[in-house]
Amino acid sequence: MNSIQKKILVLVIAVLFIMVAIWTSLTYYNQKMQNQYNEILERYLIMNEVTSESQQIVAALNNYLIEPSESNLKELNLNKNQILRTKERVSKFRNVDNDYALTNYENLIDSLVEITTQSVLARTGQQTEDYLSAFSEASRISKYISEMTLTLIDMELKTYDRFYRSIIDSSGELRMLGIWLLLLITFVVLLLAHWFAKRITRPVNQLTQAAHELSLGRFDLKIEVDSNDEISFLAKMFDKMRININNYLSEIKQKAQLEHELQESKLLLQESQLRSLQSQINPHFLYNTLDILSKKAYLEGSEETSDLLVSVAGLLRYNLNNLENSAALFEEVQVLKKYIDIQHARFTDRLHFHLEVDESCLDIKIPRLTLQPIVENAVIYAVEPDENGGSIYFRVKNEVDYVRIEIEDNGPGMTEEKVKQILHMNSKEVGGHFTGIGINNVVKRLSLFYSCNDVFEIESKVGIGTKVILKIPKNNEG
Repeated sequence: MNSIQKKILVLVIAVLFIMVAIWTSLTYYNQKMQNQYNEILERYLIMNEVTSESQQIVAALNNYLIEPSESNLKELNLNKNQILRTKERVSKFRNVDNDYALTNYENLIDSLVEITTQSVLARTGQQTEDYLSAFSEASRISKYISEMTLTLIDMELKTYDRFYRSIIDSSGELRMLGIWLLLLITFVVLLLAHWFAKRITRPVNQLTQAAHELSLGRFDLKIEVDSNDEISFLAKMFDKMRININNYLSEIKQKAQLEHELQESKLLLQESQLRSLQSQINPHFLYNTLDILSKKAYLEGSEETSDLLVSVAGLLRYNLNNLENSAALFEEVQVLKKYIDIQHARFTDRLHFHLEVDESCLDIKIPRLTLQPIVENAVIYAVEPDENGGSIYFRVKNEVDYVRIEIEDNGPGMTEEKVKQILHMNSKEVGGHFTGIGINNVVKRLSLFYSCNDVFEIESKVGIGTKVILKIPKNNEG
């Protein structure tokens, strides 16, 4: 532990010890005095209870004599039992000074209980003169008990008068002692605090001045402090910090320049990656030739073949001519319909394609050739392997903040591991039959186009099917 901490700790412990000792002594004395005071007060209260209970017995006896009911008798017995219990508590107050008076006091209580019982028996036997005489005697004894209570309380006051005076005198002396001790401790603490303050604030002021110089950019001034404790160590560390700050400023300027160049390179890299990924679309047929074949087939009466060639030519024309970074969802849906027309010619009734499109969403921009590769993937894995074919559901829904596009099939589905591989672009890329674009390519282009990774989702269960969900932000302008 450092020296300043030791000095402060010794001071604090000493002051706390003195304060705790004084507080403990005062608390002990006050508690003791309070306990004695409470004991005396309890004696007075118990004696007053005897007076009150004797009067309650007389009142209950009067009620019974007037109306000798079971409830009045029960109340009278309760009062008699209560005063007998109180008598037991009063007997504990016996000492040399009040032994005779307390014995008479207890005898009066017993007499009251006994005369009350005689009055009840006389009332039960319809002996009017006897129970009235007994009631009169009970009233007289109750008055004697009240007078005896006052006599006992007066004796208690005389007995404890000297004790009260000694308590008052001791309290005054202790209060004066506490005041002098408090003044002494205050003086010592102020003296030590002043000494500590000068020992600490002087080097701290020197450090403050040095910090002010550093704030003005003067990193060439050496920091020195006249002290041999922790402040001196702090000053040395502060001087090292001055040197390091000077070095760090140069490094920060260099790093800022490098970070700026790196950010520019990153933006160029993303743009080149987007263009590079989109340039992977390599059609293998020239749509001009297909146009000629389409017209020839139409002239020869093969309208179905002509329509098929028109769809292929339109799809290839879309791939070759639309070089923009994005396309309207309407264009993507039209290309998708052309692709489905081609696949219907191949699979006939084995392919069931269901289209649900909210036309209010068709103006939103998405990367070119996003939908066709996903649907083509569903055709390859959900329709082509099954002799009975399969169903593909294409839906466009208008949500609050985004347009939701769903491509769902009833194929064999995928495991969770396979889904994670696709979403993290770790699976082996397999291109589509027509465009050469696989799912990984679509995921990468969507991530680059929208600068986020939550646009593309896959829900799949083995044996049930797969659903691909695209959440296209409405506030993205591509």
